[in-house]
Amino acid sequence: MRDVTRGVSPPGRRTFLKQTGALGATAAVCAPLSACSVGPASTIDPGSGAGGANRTLTAVIGYGNDGSWDPTQTASAFSTAANNHIYEGLLDTDPISRRPYPALATRLPADPDATTWRFTLRAGATFHDGEPVTADDVVFVFDRILDPKTQTLAKGFFASWLEDVRRIDARTVELVLKFPFPEGLSRLTLAKIMPRHVFGRPGGWDDAIRGKAIGSGPYRQTAHHPKSHTTFEAYAAYNGPRRPAFKKMNWLTIVDAAPRVARISGAGAGAQISDNIPYANIGQLQSSGLTVGGGAGMNNLFLMFNTRHRPFDDVRVRQALHYAIDTEKIVEVALKGHGKPSTSFLDEANPAYRRARTVYDHDPDRAKALLKEAGVSGLEIDLLAVNVSWIVDCLPTVKSSWDAIGVRTTLSPQETTAVFTKLDQKQDYQVVAAASNPNQFGLDPDLILRYNYGPDNLWMGYTRWATDPVARQLFKDMDRATQEPDPERKKTMIQEYVDVVAEQAVLYPVVHNELMTAWNGSLLAGIRAQPYPGINVLQAKWA
Repeated sequence: MRDVTRGVSPPGRRTFLKQTGALGATAAVCAPLSACSVGPASTIDPGSGAGGANRTLTAVIGYGNDGSWDPTQTASAFSTAANNHIYEGLLDTDPISRRPYPALATRLPADPDATTWRFTLRAGATFHDGEPVTADDVVFVFDRILDPKTQTLAKGFFASWLEDVRRIDARTVELVLKFPFPEGLSRLTLAKIMPRHVFGRPGGWDDAIRGKAIGSGPYRQTAHHPKSHTTFEAYAAYNGPRRPAFKKMNWLTIVDAAPRVARISGAGAGAQISDNIPYANIGQLQSSGLTVGGGAGMNNLFLMFNTRHRPFDDVRVRQALHYAIDTEKIVEVALKGHGKPSTSFLDEANPAYRRARTVYDHDPDRAKALLKEAGVSGLEIDLLAVNVSWIVDCLPTVKSSWDAIGVRTTLSPQETTAVFTKLDQKQDYQVVAAASNPNQFGLDPDLILRYNYGPDNLWMGYTRWATDPVARQLFKDMDRATQEPDPERKKTMIQEYVDVVAEQAVLYPVVHNELMTAWNGSLLAGIRAQPYPGINVLQAKWA
């Protein structure tokens, strides 16, 4: 492996932002071949543009655009969705079925069970600055992902099964696997191919974090204004499988629910599509003529415990707090019926789902008994929470449930930035409530669990649990399941370690909910509601 750490900042929260994406930025970042809009970012709104085929598609995203934009690092909902339009992998996946299809590569491997996959790059593929995409760019990205000196989010999705990526010639690469792993084909979309001549320069990866995005996909970034909006235009030289249907796009970041709904509704609607629609507004938007679609998946409210802060090192205490929560009330009151109490770490729609051996049905008597068995009384909790609107709606029920078993609870919702800055600084905390949705990376249960669990995983660093004997055995069990060649045996092994995750309840979902998307069906065709944040318009067009 070549050393690709030059110019790379040390890993941390700044390069690994969560779903709501909240890295602050003081300056707009502009893509080459374009100029930033003038004026204060907060006042810039290019609007819906001219009429006809040249009008601008305006979208509203209910998450921040100021998280990391580095495709190897980011978990930001906004930038992940945008990167899917800007960049390509060797293979990409359908946003709903998650089936892989050739993107930069010309075809799928003939034998998914082989331990060597050879790919030829699409002839004439170029980056948005006009430079050709080469095998060196592919190796550059995978070297970063697999480099043991560089901790990236993507490493957790590849390092367990991918040994090396080699240049054969200018348009051919070979992936060498540690063992047969056909599930890896769909993961190749998570390795977005980036130009070495841009991001291989000193400071290049920091530029990617801050919002610089140059790919080979159907849309190129034309301007980026953190906390305001990001604009795109169709890349005229794109010759790949999913051609751009919109000449220009303007994606607005509006985290607060009321202005987000206002932007897409009414006679003065300034956008044609929005994700993260509040449940209370579904009827209103439908009555105004909009289409509202939902997607049920991994989206969840989870609790994360600091296992170095007593008494949360005791599994009985963690279990007690889960048993105490009236999850049915959360679904009824906060989610308006658009969700389900968690019965596993995986949601019920996942192909590998099985009801866990430990299910936290509402049982306050059992919760009290577990606290008594653990010798805990007079417990007071300051619940640190992100201020995502639907999470905030759930918090009162969590508080009342814990108060009811004698646990005095204070709610402390804060901006996502503030919450995770505290965690990155290793400040003390008791319990965190936040949102998560690994489905933006795929449906593979091995991938989903590795997103949250692993010896070098950022989340396990937050929980201070990775050195626990149960955790060490869990990580070994996960590795064994990854290498298991028999699909049914692998599924069973995964379900068995999911049971361990449920029993330990170190980082565990309380409820899984449905994500809602609204769009103007008289203007847009081919829109499909996703079960994860953001939008995908690679198969959409003007109606």
